[in-house]
Amino acid sequence: MVFSNNDEGLINKKLPKELLLRIFSFLDIVTLCRCAQISKAWNILALDGSNWQRIDLFNFQTDVEQAPRLVVLYLGRVVENISKRCGGFLRKLSLRGCIGVGDSSLKTFAQNCRNIEHLNLNGCTKITDSTCYSLSRFCSKLKHLDLTSCVSITNSSLKGISEGCRSLEYLNLSWCDQITKDGIEALVRGCRGLKALLLRGCTQLEDEALKHIQNYCHELVSLNLQSCSRVTDEGVVQICRGCPRLQALCLSGCGNLTDASLTALALNCPRLQTNSRVHGRGRSPLANLSCCFSLCLLPRILEAARCSHLTDAGFTLLARNCHDLEKMDLEECILITDSTLSQLSIHCPRLQALICKQEERGT
Repeated sequence: MVFSNNDEGLINKKLPKELLLRIFSFLDIVTLCRCAQISKAWNILALDGSNWQRIDLFNFQTDVEQAPRLVVLYLGRVVENISKRCGGFLRKLSLRGCIGVGDSSLKTFAQNCRNIEHLNLNGCTKITDSTCYSLSRFCSKLKHLDLTSCVSITNSSLKGISEGCRSLEYLNLSWCDQITKDGIEALVRGCRGLKALLLRGCTQLEDEALKHIQNYCHELVSLNLQSCSRVTDEGVVQICRGCPRLQALCLSGCGNLTDASLTALALNCPRLQTNSRVHGRGRSPLANLSCCFSLCLLPRILEAARCSHLTDAGFTLLARNCHDLEKMDLEECILITDSTLSQLSIHCPRLQALICKQEERGT
């Protein structure tokens, strides 16, 4: 839509600035940016910091990617301009998939947006430890940080975060495969209020990393260790004993686990008794998944398909402690027998769906 100077003047005169700002507050980022190009007056209104408390640039960067050569320069400049315009107003920013955003732009962002609480950098593959240093220095109010697939992140980032972002409650480090137990130790010493820690694909992590989590993260509610193949029963036992508030634990792809892990979950995680989900399809394209246990407040489901090391003993203990299970998938759990089914029928009266197909054997 194109306005003449007279039309624009009429609109601005008839509607007070407060009402115009209210209207603009309902617009998405792409529309705001388009409005900002209409005129100087609308530019001021569209870019008012009050309209930019929560920003998601995913759809915006998708449009920009139609011209690949502009991605690196343009997205970085957009982030810098947003940070300068929004300043202390901005609380939540998602740059998910914005591969053109680098350390320099995020340093400017951190300096200007010191009240940021929620930051999603999932897939921002250009960023390095430098970005985490900037966040540590300027963004002490940060509570939620997603660094999924930021593959250049190292233990140094975690040390910086632990020193400057002590209010952190959620951290996603999935597929940051340079992270080791030393980084985890530095992190949890400083960020003891962590409630959710996602470490999928951090393949260098071992049981000792879980010991550090056990020692310092007593408020932890959710832990994801998918494809951390070096983790053993010992690490799971430590987590179960040291994290009494744990409600969600994913161990998909941890192929060394046995019934000892199931036992630890049943005996040491009281919240599992009323809200339970165990998932382990083993079907992820990312890895040959062997098992995943997830204790959560939502669906009461146990899926353990293709968990070939789990036996009747482990499932019996779970059945006797987890009476609210509603759905189970035990497909190709080759070591279980009718004994498991018998225990489920006795102790899990709410069970509505049961999948137990086995190849070349009856169930």
